[in-house]
Amino acid sequence: MEQLSPALDIKPLEVPPRVTVRLPGSKSITNRALVCAALAPGETTLEGALFADDTDAMVTAVRALGAEVSCHSEEAVMRIRGTAGVVGTSTGAVIDARMSGTTGRFLAPVLALSERPVTLDGHPQLRARPFGDLADSLRQLGVHVDFPSGGDGLPMQICGPIRSDEAAVSTDRSSQFLSGLMLAGPLVPGGLSLRINRSAVSWSYVEMTAAVMRSFGAVVAVGPEAVHVVGDGYTPVESYAVEPDASAASYFWAAAAITFGTVAVEGLGADSIQGDARFASLLQTMGASTEEVAGCTRVTGGPLQGVDVDLADMSDTAPTLAVAASLASTPTTVRGIGFVRSKESDRIAAVVSELRRCGAAAQEFDDGFTVVGGTAPVGARVRTYDDHRIAMAFSVLGLVVPGIRIEDPGCVAKTFPGFYEALETLRR
Repeated sequence: MEQLSPALDIKPLEVPPRVTVRLPGSKSITNRALVCAALAPGETTLEGALFADDTDAMVTAVRALGAEVSCHSEEAVMRIRGTAGVVGTSTGAVIDARMSGTTGRFLAPVLALSERPVTLDGHPQLRARPFGDLADSLRQLGVHVDFPSGGDGLPMQICGPIRSDEAAVSTDRSSQFLSGLMLAGPLVPGGLSLRINRSAVSWSYVEMTAAVMRSFGAVVAVGPEAVHVVGDGYTPVESYAVEPDASAASYFWAAAAITFGTVAVEGLGADSIQGDARFASLLQTMGASTEEVAGCTRVTGGPLQGVDVDLADMSDTAPTLAVAASLASTPTTVRGIGFVRSKESDRIAAVVSELRRCGAAAQEFDDGFTVVGGTAPVGARVRTYDDHRIAMAFSVLGLVVPGIRIEDPGCVAKTFPGFYEALETLRR
């Protein structure tokens, strides 16, 4: 059994914050750029890279591919010497994706570029998440895939190479399946044509994948029914700047919204390639005010009203919105996120359960939840389900509600090890 960190008391702010924060790099961009740099020739420097459990899992994995990676956490810099498209895993190797969905789902198609049989595995939490739709697409490409434990979860045995240039991809449970295939595409002779045969969720992450790939010289055409990747490989990039993490920013913007304070996040503006950067605009719809200036997004709080919103394209912000909604005067309904039930936790059930524990009225349904609003939440010991996003979202609630205690706060290390230190900067 894993050792859990002690529960953490979150103290309410004494005065509304008036601060500008600089947040760590995007996990999603860092891991995509690591794959592209690892498969390109030459050396690439990632500036502003995220150092967290999920990115460390990807660093370890691309080293197993044959890439050389040196990490300098104090400078937020990673230097990668790529393999020029050669996947150098040894026969029978086991690649451990730990708890990182992006690592597991991005690396499976890359491992399929090699003729050497390998096994992709991970932490029990990742083993519980589905990989079957990705396996179906890989089999259409001529790859041998097997799940020795049964079902459609890790471990996953993979033996390439990719022998076809066309496959259908199901994206109704995760866009990561499509992104992983896209990342491998430039190394497939003739490229890949990927037909989307089910409605896509988190489409903004597909656009993000394409944007990062293009920065590394890949030619990608993204459409609503298909994605086409040219098989001309990647080109070296001397330096690549990683944006601050917009999902992480959501907690600080929400903090401003519910405390009637002002929080600006440096490095995230209208030109962000992250869909979650739109969370600031959603808070504006609820009653906060938002300003974008010089690559910086500032949110100022005010009385909040509920919204009815489809969050399929920025589902990672659903727990954050739920917390803000518990302090709104009218109900909020979140739709389109049924697929988050198979994230690190069942994020619909977890959010509703913990809101109720805090005295807020909430109800779950198949693809979302409703938060009634209008009743002030109360202090409680919040379960986090080993889910970093539940921990961070309910920590924000503790900035205005006395008595919030977060169980296992250390789970935030998955994507934001310095979260609680950053949260303390709101007390300046």
